[in-house]
Amino acid sequence: MDKTRIMHIDKQVFTFLQKIKKNNNREWFTENKSEYEKAHQSMIVFADDLLTEMEKFDDIETVSGKKSLMRIYKDIRFSKDKTPYKTHWGGGFKRATAARRGGFYYHIEPGNSFVGGGFWGPNKDDLHLIRQQIELNADPLRKVINSKAFKSSFGELKGEQLKTAPKGFDKEHADIDLLRYKQFLISTKLDDKDLMSDQGSKIVAKHFKAMLPFFDVMSEYLTTNLNGESTID
Repeated sequence: MDKTRIMHIDKQVFTFLQKIKKNNNREWFTENKSEYEKAHQSMIVFADDLLTEMEKFDDIETVSGKKSLMRIYKDIRFSKDKTPYKTHWGGGFKRATAARRGGFYYHIEPGNSFVGGGFWGPNKDDLHLIRQQIELNADPLRKVINSKAFKSSFGELKGEQLKTAPKGFDKEHADIDLLRYKQFLISTKLDDKDLMSDQGSKIVAKHFKAMLPFFDVMSEYLTTNLNGESTID
């Protein structure tokens, strides 16, 4: 990577998103395809820089910033909203190896940018194992989410929850508040000015790095059995 590169999101990215929000139709998009392509390329540069920063503290499977980016074209087949384009840039990075669980996500939108991470849709077996581990010993997770660093960065654990205890778990369990989670998510908002500053990708990477203690606990839950033995071959 060019060490002189300014690692930020170019203003044209936000300008394009503001325009597509007002002109979310194929005719306008076709007439302004060159503007989209410039914004897209700028996002690729930013995502590449972000990946370089992340590789300093984690092992990432996603091979490039471009591969992390999601398409701006919407799948409208089953949606009531038939506007054809997203009004944000979104992307995600996958952690490498079975030992590292959790994923990183970034959402770039004027006035509504944020980064997030965690477990959006754990499969049935993973969710059950997480709950079993919490039932057995929630202290490691409690320590992380109650820490000053976590609260400062992310506030609180987020995600959909059951209204009552999951099947097979005691509704009077001391950690029922954690057992009710169906998703385990963390996020924090980003300032547009920070993203456009010359430290933009470093700022985003710093937030991702702050997620690691949470990921470490959840990875431990998911890669050991209830006897504390590794389940990774």
